[in-house]
Amino acid sequence: MIACSRSFEHQPIGEGNVRMLVTAILLVGCAHVGSNFDATSLDWLREGTTKQEIQQKLGTPLRVGSDGGLPTWTYGYYEYRLFGDSNNKDLVLRFASDGTVKSWTFATTFPEEKKKLDPALQP
Repeated sequence: MIACSRSFEHQPIGEGNVRMLVTAILLVGCAHVGSNFDATSLDWLREGTTKQEIQQKLGTPLRVGSDGGLPTWTYGYYEYRLFGDSNNKDLVLRFASDGTVKSWTFATTFPEEKKKLDPALQP
């Protein structure tokens, strides 16, 4: 029997409810975090691109941070699967002090994007 807290009282969850919860998790089988973006069409992204231009194209970054004292934005999409391969991709933008792109890095584990980005990886 599993107990859950509710208003500081412990209420038992019946076995039937636990089975329904486990079944629901197994049926869904995957979860997504972040907003998906087409990584193979980033040719518009160049050194000097403004934060405003980036937000117009990609929306709000998933994470913000700092690299050597300069701001960074990370756009990420993470796909977790209960069965099968999980995949992810990250676009990390590093900004100069004037708020424009200084450099950027992209990495992916999605097979179709890997093939488009580096044809040598095709089987």
